[in-house]
Amino acid sequence: MIPGTFEYHQPDTVQAALALLNELGDDARVLAGGHSLIPMMKLRLAMPEHLIDLRLINDLKFIRIESEMVHVGAMTTQHELIDHAELAQRVPIIRETSLQIGDPQIRYQGTIGGNVANGDPGNDMPGLMQCLDATFTLLGADGEREVPAREFYEAAYFTARDDMEILTSIRFPVSSGGYAYEKQKRKIGDYATAAAAVLLRKADDGSSCAFASIAMTNLADTPIYCEDASQLLQDQGVTDSSIEAAVDSCIASIEPVDDNRGPVEFKKHAAAQITRRAIKTAWSRT
Repeated sequence: MIPGTFEYHQPDTVQAALALLNELGDDARVLAGGHSLIPMMKLRLAMPEHLIDLRLINDLKFIRIESEMVHVGAMTTQHELIDHAELAQRVPIIRETSLQIGDPQIRYQGTIGGNVANGDPGNDMPGLMQCLDATFTLLGADGEREVPAREFYEAAYFTARDDMEILTSIRFPVSSGGYAYEKQKRKIGDYATAAAAVLLRKADDGSSCAFASIAMTNLADTPIYCEDASQLLQDQGVTDSSIEAAVDSCIASIEPVDDNRGPVEFKKHAAAQITRRAIKTAWSRT
């Protein structure tokens, strides 16, 4: 449980970090909060020769709400997301989700950028970012580019980010209406056995559904954006029958596997329960 030897670097600007990354190439890994990479290094599943720690780069730590869009720096911690009063008011599902990640010690160090960038299917933020229709900003030697969260995840631990790029920021729209992040887990602080993020907004008539967005976590190699289920609620409204149809659509889109969190059938059952609960909770909050 001891990592191999490595050189440790602490650049204080994004450009300095990029320069190191390009100079050191495949021998280097970028370190954000470290909650994914460090355990892998202790198990010798990852053995980088160089670690580039981003924690001193203040330009990557911010929360800005401009008009109807939220901009968050990649090195913003989960605690800072929880503690930001305006963010909690304008996008309350962020706070609700962050409070279910790990424990306070983890939330003080874990960053939103680290949570979304490494492609771990068990992380909470990737599914939430798909639900929010977020966009990730990546910076590399060839400049800056943007990738929608719904296109970012390719397989477990494989994303659209090139090894020579750094995720610098995330943006997503302010979310009015109802929200819920429901998570079934073995114990407090654990990864989800199944989790669902839901956003709903009532139409002006006060009864039909003007907007719906559903995403699921740790039920496939990547987070799952449930486009058909979201559209179904918009088309049919939120009723007992449409909720069941939406839940069925969500379950049809997932691909869980047997592991120490349970067999496939149990995971599908848990996913159905928490998705149904999330939809009902979100609708009650509209």
